[in-house]
Amino acid sequence: APNALCTDITVQLDAAGDVSIVAADVDATSTDACGIATWAIDVDAFTCANVGPNNVTLTVTDVNTNAATCVAVVTVQDLVVPVVLTQDITIQLDANGAASISATDVDNVSTDACGIASYGVSMSAFTCANVGPNTVTLTVTDVNGNSNSGTAIVTVQDNVAPMAYCQDLSVDL
Repeated sequence: APNALCTDITVQLDAAGDVSIVAADVDATSTDACGIATWAIDVDAFTCANVGPNNVTLTVTDVNTNAATCVAVVTVQDLVVPVVLTQDITIQLDANGAASISATDVDNVSTDACGIASYGVSMSAFTCANVGPNTVTLTVTDVNGNSNSGTAIVTVQDNVAPMAYCQDLSVDL
C-alpha cells in the first residue's frame, strides 16, 4: 500500500460563506514505490456550518489499486466582516423633550453570509440638546465575532409647541 501522509490546513470562507479544497491541499507528499494513481478526499466543500476543525480523510491509491488513508484536520475560519448598510432617519422629541431609537431603526438590511448575531448603535437616546442632525454609528457583529460599522444621520426635531400658562394681573394706575 502507499504511504499516505496528511497535513493539517486552515482555510477561510469567502464572502458567500463557502470554501472548497482539493486532495493536494491536505497531501503531505504521500509516496508509493510503483507510483500513485489517485488522491481523493471525502469532504471537499465547507460552509458556515463547518467553522472550526473538520476531519478530512485522504485516500491514496497506487497504480496497482492498493490504497491507504490518513486524516487531516481542516480548520475553517470566517474572517469576512458583515456588509453594513445604514439609512438616515428623522425622529421627533416627545412632550418631555426625549426620543430614542434602536439599532434596527438605522439598519438598512445589513448582511453576512454566516448570519448576524447583534446590532448596536453609538447613541440611542436624544434630548433637546440634540435637535438637528446627529451622526450615529451602527455596529453589526456576525455569529463568528467579525464586526463592521457604518454611520447614519439621525435628525432630531422638536415639533411640540410650548405650554402657555396665563395668570390674571391687577395693575393700579
